[in-house]
Amino acid sequence: MTIKTLIFQGEGEQLDFKNRISNCGKIAKTLVAFANTKGGKLLVGVADDGTIRGVKSEEEEKYMLLQAGQRYCRPAIEPHFTEVVVDDKLVLIAEITESDLKPHYALDDHGKWWVYVRVKDKSILAGKVVVDVLHQSSRPEGVQFSYTENEKALIAYVHAHPRSYLTELCDHLQLSRKRTQRILVNLIVAGVIEVHSGEREEYYTERAD
Repeated sequence: MTIKTLIFQGEGEQLDFKNRISNCGKIAKTLVAFANTKGGKLLVGVADDGTIRGVKSEEEEKYMLLQAGQRYCRPAIEPHFTEVVVDDKLVLIAEITESDLKPHYALDDHGKWWVYVRVKDKSILAGKVVVDVLHQSSRPEGVQFSYTENEKALIAYVHAHPRSYLTELCDHLQLSRKRTQRILVNLIVAGVIEVHSGEREEYYTERAD
């Protein structure tokens, strides 16, 4: 696939454009979101509308990305670089693979660490359930749980309500937020329930076959 074909696809879950890297903290969110989701490519020297601007100094851009990955991501993330010349302009491709060390955290301007995931063309702050799912899914032993009446009741509720929210599930099961979250995490990791981020509040649906 040529770089122009890639750009024509537009930004998405695994593709992001940056005219230049000016802030390590901001770009760390993108690196973390890619690593926590399905991986992705960052095209530096490409504007948001897909216009190829080119980079003035690939070494400076690489330095900023490496600093972001080392100092602003935890665990650290190391992008893999490729340089491509398009219409006499240099585009730097930084590829981030999906990580086996999830979740990765990005450092904000206030010294706090946050987890981000990629949803469509955005790097979204992950909620507590998604963070726990990332923790569980990275464990080599997988997840084990008892299939009790609570699990059955939650699955039945989500089946009847295609867009279910945590507060509704807590009320329906008459369980605490913490216990309901634990059940949700187990069912999501097991592939029964699917979590959707990107809105003001996460919601849950049955896993599509």
